[in-house]
Amino acid sequence: MALPASAKCVSSLINTGVRTATRQSSSKPKVALLGASGGIGQPLGLLLKQDPHIANLALYDLVGTPGVAADLSHIDSNCRVKAYTGAKELTACVEGADVVVIPAGVPRKPGMTRDDLFNTNAGIVRDLIEVVAKSAPKAMIAIITNPVNSTVPIAVEVMKNNGVDAKKRVFGVTTLDVVRAQAFVSELKGTDAAKTVVPVIGGHAGITIIPVLSQAEPSLKFSEDEIKKLTPRIQDAGTEVVNAKAGAGSATLSMALAGARFANFLVRAVKGEKIEACSFVASDAVKGVEYFSTKVQIGQSGVEKVLGVGKVTAFEQGLIDAAVPQLQKEIAKGVKFIKG
Repeated sequence: MALPASAKCVSSLINTGVRTATRQSSSKPKVALLGASGGIGQPLGLLLKQDPHIANLALYDLVGTPGVAADLSHIDSNCRVKAYTGAKELTACVEGADVVVIPAGVPRKPGMTRDDLFNTNAGIVRDLIEVVAKSAPKAMIAIITNPVNSTVPIAVEVMKNNGVDAKKRVFGVTTLDVVRAQAFVSELKGTDAAKTVVPVIGGHAGITIIPVLSQAEPSLKFSEDEIKKLTPRIQDAGTEVVNAKAGAGSATLSMALAGARFANFLVRAVKGEKIEACSFVASDAVKGVEYFSTKVQIGQSGVEKVLGVGKVTAFEQGLIDAAVPQLQKEIAKGVKFIKG
């Protein structure tokens, strides 16, 4: 059975050698969206088109991008949209990009874990990043494609194989975990969702998703029972959506919102702002793992500071300790996929 457009591996990539690549002017940022015709890509493109910080939006997929671009181009915002279709047009799509956002890949279905997606999605990310490394080596790269705990190391290793140290510019988008945590806490406690902040650290799958409820803002008190119910709900929220869609896909709308929010952070950083946000990045925040999600400071060069775990409760420290062995396996699986 044929895979959806955004899920097929890029093939027959044209290797034209390492080229001199520069970003667009920071006053007119370019964002390349790879997997723009898919279930996440289309609503994500809609949100990016409305972002006043983005001047140029390049849409890439194997099929369907001309229609998506035509549709988006009728929206009355200043962002200019252009479609690129097929592997031969991928280089042109990413050239000069300040930010590359990658939602391309197959979605989860009932009974699947994010790790079950590895065999297909690992190859997709590898092949896309090969082109990014050659045509946009200075770009910020936001990885949405699951399993993020493995695809982020894959991206870093591919960039390294192409002579590019991109550890500070490859970001695993864990923003959806933060969005969900804030929504659930706001619903439970009756706070203003727009002003509720809940850090989520660790990784982006199962027990590696660690909501730090003790650091919630505004300062809130949770009973032991509330913590024991909220934590697994946040960890398993993706499965909640997969099951509710009954085989029709995974989280697309909420993921698009989270992806657009994080892309906005990166574009604003490119333009000179200092941004603090949670993301799964190369990090020494926790002993025993080379990648970990905590709040980081992002600037024009990428990650400027890893702000660390901060003060946590004994319960939260237990979650961190439990997550480390799982993260080690998933990170190693991504690295091995490239190194062999």
